[in-house]
Amino acid sequence: MENRRFFLICVVGVILFFIYQAWKEDHAEPSSIISEQTPQTDASDVVAPPAQSGDVPSIEGPADSTPTARPAGNARVRIDTDVYRGEISLAGGDLHRLELKAYAAVKQREDIPVSLLDDRGDRLFVVQSGLLGQGEALVSQYTDYRASQTEYALGKGQDQVDVSLEASPAPGVTVTKTYHFQRGSYEIGLSQKVVNTGTQALQLSPYVQLHRTEFKLGEEPPFVRTFSGYGIYEQKAGSNDYRFRKTAMNDIAEEPIELKQTGGWLAMMQHYFLTAVIPPEKEELRFIARPSKTRGYLGQYIGAYHVVPAGGEQVFESKLYAGPTLQHGLASSDDADAGFFALDGLENIAPGLELTVDYGLLTPISEPLFWILQKFHALTGNWGIAIILLTLLIKGAMFKLSEAQYRSMAKMRKFAPKIQDIKERYGDDRERQQKAMMDLYKKEGFNPLGGCWPMLVQFPVFISLYWVLLQSVELRQADFMLWINDLSAKDPYYVLPVLFGISMWAQQKLSGNAMTMDPMQKRIMSAMPIAMGAFFTLFPAGLVLYWFFSNLVSIIQQWLINRKLDKEGLGKASN
Repeated sequence: MENRRFFLICVVGVILFFIYQAWKEDHAEPSSIISEQTPQTDASDVVAPPAQSGDVPSIEGPADSTPTARPAGNARVRIDTDVYRGEISLAGGDLHRLELKAYAAVKQREDIPVSLLDDRGDRLFVVQSGLLGQGEALVSQYTDYRASQTEYALGKGQDQVDVSLEASPAPGVTVTKTYHFQRGSYEIGLSQKVVNTGTQALQLSPYVQLHRTEFKLGEEPPFVRTFSGYGIYEQKAGSNDYRFRKTAMNDIAEEPIELKQTGGWLAMMQHYFLTAVIPPEKEELRFIARPSKTRGYLGQYIGAYHVVPAGGEQVFESKLYAGPTLQHGLASSDDADAGFFALDGLENIAPGLELTVDYGLLTPISEPLFWILQKFHALTGNWGIAIILLTLLIKGAMFKLSEAQYRSMAKMRKFAPKIQDIKERYGDDRERQQKAMMDLYKKEGFNPLGGCWPMLVQFPVFISLYWVLLQSVELRQADFMLWINDLSAKDPYYVLPVLFGISMWAQQKLSGNAMTMDPMQKRIMSAMPIAMGAFFTLFPAGLVLYWFFSNLVSIIQQWLINRKLDKEGLGKASN
C-alpha cells in the first residue's frame, strides 16, 4: 500500500515539476547587472562626449530604424556554402538572410530549409554592423556598399570563401566589410577595415547588432513552452569570472540589458537555434538589449574607440555564430545527407557558448545522458535504438534496486493478513497501530518503503531525458522506424502511449499487489494505466519509447525475480 501511495505522490510530483517549469519561464526573477547607465537615446540624435582611444561610447548605439519592408531596388549579394544559403544587402552590407541547408523547417518538406535570418513578409531577423564616429556613425545600415560580384560560392576543394564589400562614406575614407565563411562551420568571421587617406584622424568604435521580431522556425513540440530571448555571457562583479544569464523577449522591456565589461558575448536564442555576436575577448565592450523603437527587439555590442590616424588604417574584427545549438563536434562528414557535418561544438566557438544548451535544474544528469546517447548513436546510426540501449543500461544498473523493490513487495503480500489484523485490532488508534506495524517490519526484516528507490531514481532520469529530447538539436526530426519519423515530436498515431499503458497494466497484474489495497486504491490503480497513457500522448515519441521499453524490461526482470522469490517461499501470503 505504501509503495502505491508513494508512486502516486511521484506522479503528482512530475506533473507539478512541469507546472513549475512553466511558472519559472513566466516569473523569472531579474538578475543583477553590471551596469553603467546609458541614456535611452540613439546615435542619430546624440553627440558623444570627447573620447580617448580605448573608451567605450556612452551612447546606445546606432539608430534602430530598419525599414519594415525591403526597399525597392535593394541589391543583394548571394552566398552559397556547404551549410548556408544566404543574402547580404548592399544597403548597409548587412546579413539579411541565412538558410541552414542541413535543417528542414518542417519534417514533411525537407526541401525547405530553416531560414534563421530572414526579412521577408512580416519576418525580420537581420545582423547589422558598422562603425560609430564622434557625433554620428561613419558607416551604418544606411551606407551604400558595392561588391565586385553578385554571387559567391564555396567551390569544390575550397575551405573558405570571403565576401568583401566596399564603401566610401567620407572623403578620403574607404571601408571594406568582409564576411569569412568556412567549410563545415556555422561560425562567420566579420572584419571592417578602415583606410584613412584624409588629413584628419578618425575615432571609431565598431558595433554589431541583432534586430528581429518574434517568429518560429518551423515545427514546435505541442503543449511545450520553449525559450525565446537573449543569452549573455556576463562578467561577475569584482572578478574575472563569467556567468551565463538569459532573459525572455517578453521580459526585456522590464529587464533591459545594459552593461559594460571586458569580453563576453550576446546571443538571441530560440528552440534548437542560436545567433550570437562574439566580440574580441580582451576588449572593453558595452552590451545593450531592449525593445526596438521601431519594430521588434534589438541586441548589440559596441566596442571601444580606436584612433585611425591620417594616412593609416585599422581592422575591426568580430565573429558571428548562426546555426544549431550543437553540443559537441561531430566525428565525420559521412552523414551529410542526413543533415550532419564535421562541425565544432559550441564549446569551441567561444567560452561559455555551450551553456546556451540549457537543461534546467537537472543539467548534471541530462548532460551525461546525452553523452551516452551520442555514443550509442555513433555505434548504431539510429537515435531510437540509442534510446533503447540507454534504457537497457539504466535498467541493468538498477537491477539490484529492482530486486529489492520486488522483494519488499513480496513481503508486503506475504504479511498482508498480519498487517490487516493490526489495522483491525487497533482501529482508530493511529499511534499504537504505527508502533505495531514498525515492530512487525523490524521482526520480519523488511521495509515497506524499500521498494520505492527504483521509482525515486527513475523519475529524475525521466525528467532529464525529457529535456534532452526537447533541447538537443541533434535529435530534432530524428527518424526511428516505421511510423516514428521524429523522436522529438509526439507519436502521430498514439501507438507508443497505448503500448505504454498496456505495459503498465501488465506490470500491475504481475506485481499481484491488489490484495494489499482497499477498494478505493484498487480503482485508482486500475485507472492509472489509462491516465498515464493519455498523459504521455503529449510527450515526445523518444521519451515514450524510453518509458515503454523500460516497462518491458521491468516486466522481464519482475518475472525472473518472482520465480526466485517463489523458491524462497515469498510468493504467497502468510497467515
